[in-house]
Amino acid sequence: MKFQRQAKILDLIEQTEIETQEELSEHLRRLGYSTTQATVSRDIKDLRLIKILSSTSGKYKYAAAASEVENSFTTRLRNIFKECVTEISYAQNMVVIKTLPGLGQAAAMAIDAMRVREVVGTLGGDDTVFVVMRDTECADQFCAEARSMLS
Repeated sequence: MKFQRQAKILDLIEQTEIETQEELSEHLRRLGYSTTQATVSRDIKDLRLIKILSSTSGKYKYAAAASEVENSFTTRLRNIFKECVTEISYAQNMVVIKTLPGLGQAAAMAIDAMRVREVVGTLGGDDTVFVVMRDTECADQFCAEARSMLS
């Protein structure tokens, strides 16, 4: 039960801005978890949750500590992506990304780190990245978003 509850806590803080332990307890109770403040406090400690400033509301919210390091890493990878990509195109559900020589792996790693759900997988070569998407519509949307990152 503890692991299920803690997994649900991670889901909740990822999807919802939760400011207090009481608010977190209330969300858990609505989902059928009977918790006390002490249990929630231990879960927060076990999960190493931290409070960060929300970029949308300007209030503090719970977040997984690792996600902040990951977000910083992802920002750097997005910058790498922006600097090394020269061309993006797609055919059906397959996206081909051309990069500067030697930077295909870095661009593939940046895409993987972005954790786009519609991406089935990537394959990075020297100056080319092959991305398999779930369908043609996803490929079209991905290309549009990727192109917007380049400008």
